[in-house]
Amino acid sequence: MDSARYEAVAGAIAAPVVTKILIAGGFGVGKTTLVGAISEVRPLRTEEVLSEVGVGVDDTAVVEHKHTTTVAMDFGRITFPSGVVLYLFGTPGQERFWFMWDELAYGALGAVVLADTRRLADCFSSVDYFERRRTPFVVAANKFDGAPEYDTETIRDALDLDSDVPVLLCDARRRDSVKEILIASVTHSLTKHRAAAAHR
Repeated sequence: MDSARYEAVAGAIAAPVVTKILIAGGFGVGKTTLVGAISEVRPLRTEEVLSEVGVGVDDTAVVEHKHTTTVAMDFGRITFPSGVVLYLFGTPGQERFWFMWDELAYGALGAVVLADTRRLADCFSSVDYFERRRTPFVVAANKFDGAPEYDTETIRDALDLDSDVPVLLCDARRRDSVKEILIASVTHSLTKHRAAAAHR
């Protein structure tokens, strides 16, 4: 990880500041794993065992090993060296829990849309949600064993993203990889918010 860049991002926000980043994406894409990999406190998880309610609704074909699902949110926290605190809120992946999104999105600085290259279409709804709300977001393609590997521009084209939306590759299991994603999210979000403020 580029520690100088990490410090620069933290210093760009006047400390002490607490801000919120959403972690969104489809079912089983790795949101809970990402929050758990980076959180400096024991993550709050609201996972329940998959039940009959999800039969025919939740597509587990690609994630056969998955037996639980987030029904409300994941929560974690990370503190920058400057004292800036990021609160991370992982959103539920399934459509029947989307009523939680508006509450979780309130006051968010920005978002990370986590993608699985085996089923990129699953993150269309997240991209659309943040575009409609004008919430700055980055897309992070999570690495899964055996999954097809695409470069970032191929992923951008497949998701029809604007040219200024950062697209990155990551491994949600690795703390250093997650740090890079969060740095990109905060940097992009600050840039977008400042540009919007300058045009008011």
